[in-house]
Amino acid sequence: MPSPTDSAPARRMSSEERREQILAAALAVFGAKGYVGTTTDDVARAAGISQPYVVRLFGTKENLFVAALEAALDRLLGAFAAAAEGASPGELPERVGHAYIGLLQVRGLHQTLSHAFLLGAHPVIGPRARDGFARVWEFLRDVGFDVQSAQAFLAQGMMINSMFGLRLADDYDTDPRVHELFDACFPTDKVRVLSMAPRADEPW
Repeated sequence: MPSPTDSAPARRMSSEERREQILAAALAVFGAKGYVGTTTDDVARAAGISQPYVVRLFGTKENLFVAALEAALDRLLGAFAAAAEGASPGELPERVGHAYIGLLQVRGLHQTLSHAFLLGAHPVIGPRARDGFARVWEFLRDVGFDVQSAQAFLAQGMMINSMFGLRLADDYDTDPRVHELFDACFPTDKVRVLSMAPRADEPW
């Protein structure tokens, strides 16, 4: 006689769980291929669902990208807030910086933000991206970064995004320039960063 566990039907995912699954796939694919290079079919295949279902939930690729951007910003600011809680002003840059590196676990998050920040002329994505960038600045200032440290933090963050987008981790062992760059940017986190950084042979 089959056990209750064997005979129990698999629980169906809710529409909200499906939505989160699609957004996770969208971050990975948009991060790797950019807005123009990505199709809703690419995202559907990465999520393991049908393309019509993606369209039913989000309507258009534009809507899907905006939703992915908002999800990335929410995840980013949530991680920053957790890292900043209880920190002294002197501890803030290191603690928030560690949180930023930790978000490498969310595949495509950093690259999707970078793609969005290059779409300022887009009539729909541009305003959302500008608002998101300003929200990050506002957050840093509100938690105690002074103007100079907030500026330096954002500048280093954009450089790190470029390093991830370029898949520079692939060249760490073969290019002394890249080796020096990683050593300078991640003096204490280098091993962790290299283990999580996107690689050129990954489709997304």
